[in-house]
Order: sequence, then structure tokens, then C-alpha cells
Amino acid sequence: MINENDIKLTVVDQSPIRRGDTASSALKESVELAQHVESLGYHRYWVAEHHNSTSFSGTSPEILIGQIAANTKEIRVGSGGVMLSHYSALKVAEQFSMLDSFYPNRIDLGIGRAPGSDRKTAVALAYPRTVMDVQQDFPQMVQDLTSFLNEGPIGNHHLNGISAQPGKLKETSPAIWLLGSSDYSARLAAEMGLPFSFADFFGNTSEYGPQITDLYRKLFEPSKFLAAPIVNVSLQVTCAPTEQEARFVGSSRNLNKIISRLGLSTQGLIPPEEAMDWPLDSYAREYMEQSSQSNIEGEPDQVKERILMAAERYQTGDIGIVTNCYDFEHRKRSYSLVAESFRSQEIGNPAPIGDNADTNI
Repeated sequence: MINENDIKLTVVDQSPIRRGDTASSALKESVELAQHVESLGYHRYWVAEHHNSTSFSGTSPEILIGQIAANTKEIRVGSGGVMLSHYSALKVAEQFSMLDSFYPNRIDLGIGRAPGSDRKTAVALAYPRTVMDVQQDFPQMVQDLTSFLNEGPIGNHHLNGISAQPGKLKETSPAIWLLGSSDYSARLAAEMGLPFSFADFFGNTSEYGPQITDLYRKLFEPSKFLAAPIVNVSLQVTCAPTEQEARFVGSSRNLNKIISRLGLSTQGLIPPEEAMDWPLDSYAREYMEQSSQSNIEGEPDQVKERILMAAERYQTGDIGIVTNCYDFEHRKRSYSLVAESFRSQEIGNPAPIGDNADTNI
């Protein structure tokens, strides 16, 4: 049974852009939000990677992580995640080894295999090289990345002798997570003995999410990184003083998702006053309702109850919170209200539960 004393909260920040504002403002708000949630006792702050987006500004997690870590004191900071398929494993290892050198025991490296963009943008990120065959090459890239961040490739590996500096010159290393929303990522995380973060916040994954995290636990192989499986689940949450206001604030996010799905653009999140009355046909409205069924919206007691229900379904107290809305003050308030609802215990230091959590993770 998961209870409130088991909950450890992480912010998953997509650096949303509001209509009429700039990506620069959104990035600066990410730094300010990190400072805010650190003061509230949140355990981690993860930033996402998106490309060629009018809604999300985080194109370079490693740079944003450095800015956030420099402007905070203790909160863990990481990627949620780096889309490894666009890059070389060595380069990513070097970037995060350097971050860990400046901020030891505070850096998380979350790895994803999705493009974080449309197909054309994925081609542009690789150009003039060809786009990687993710199904075939991604497991090897993850293996190489973990090697570079530790002793380096050994044995008969064709990259034997190459190290990711300054890795060998220091005692700490980033905590590596595998992120995903499918059994592919869960199986790979289990096989490699890495912690696994499941993206419930996508909105269309919650029905099968607990089965995927159970599969991860069943298949988990202990490794030098982890003795027992660790599961994080990230939820879409909007908290406000009343349920009605939470739904009003969340309408900007809901509309943005359906507009994006239809291949349209609004140049950022739309004000909720417009989003609530936006003309949608029956198909679009039905899709929006289905894709937002797992969203958690409400006043603090309702939100706390539903977070605990999700934690019970996934059998983990390691919870990520994604909150996208038009007004930055509403966003800050939402994270504050969630933290206050769990204030009866230290949200950054949960009691041991089913997952054998490493205090450094």
C-alpha cells in the first residue's frame, strides 16, 4: 500500500511557450521555476528535449541543466530526456560528465529514443548523415553511453581505449535513467539494470502503463548501476484552489495537444479564456477527452488523492509532475499546492517502499 509518506516528487519541465511570448522567456521561467520548487522540497528537476516546436522551447537539455544547476543549490537536475538517437554516445557522455564535474551527485541523465520532433526535423538533425535505425542501433548506443560514463569500452569493443573526459578524473558519475512509454524501453532498462521512468503524462499510455512497469520489474537484471528495479512515473497534473479553476487553467494544455495532433500551429499555448471556447468538431473533441482521461486536475485534496491512486497503480512513490499552462504564476501555484498537500512529510526523502531506491537517485 502506497501512502503519502512514500511520495518523492520530481518536476518534469517541457519549458512551454505561451502565445505572444518568446522561447527565451520560457527558458528563463524554467530556471525560476526550478528555484521555486527547490524551496518547496522537490527532489528532482528534469527538462525535456523538443525540436522545431512552437509550444516547447527546450532544444538543448544539457545547456538548460547547467543554467538550472548553477542557480539552485541541492535539487537534482537532469534530462527528461536526451533523445540519444540524434547524437553520438561519446558526445552525450562528455556533456553529462562535465555537468557532473561542476555539480557532483546532482546530475541525472534520462535517455529517450523518440525523436522529440517530426520526421522532417529528425532528418535535419542528422543531415547530411542518415537518420539512425533506432530499433537496431539504440540498444548499442545506450550500452556505449553507460560504458563511456564508467570504465570506457573494454575487451574487443571497437571503441576500446576511448574515454569520456573528465570521467576518469573524478569520483562521481551522472545517474542514468531510461525513459519510455512502451515495453521496448522497459525491456531494455530491465536488461541493462537501469532505473526506468514511464511517461503516463502522454495521456494515452495510462491504460497499459502499470503492465509495462510490472514487466520491467519481472525482467530486471541486477547490474553495477542498480541492485533492484526503480520505477518513476510522470503524471500530467494541474492543481488550483478549486476544481473548476484547475480545469479552466488546464484547458490551454488540452487544446494545444489536439491542435498539435491535427498538424496545426497556434504559435504557443492559447489563453484559457480562448481555449475553453475554441471551436472543435466532434472528432477532435472526442480525441481531446480520450487523451486527457488520465490528467489529474482539481483542488489540492483531489489532486493528492489521485496522485496516491496513480502511485498505487504503478506501485511506486517516485512521482514526476508535468504541469503546462498559459500563465506562469498559475504554473508555480500548481506546484506549490501539490507540495503543500504532501507537506506532512518530507517529499524529498521518502520512506523505503517496493523499489529499492538509491538515495542518490
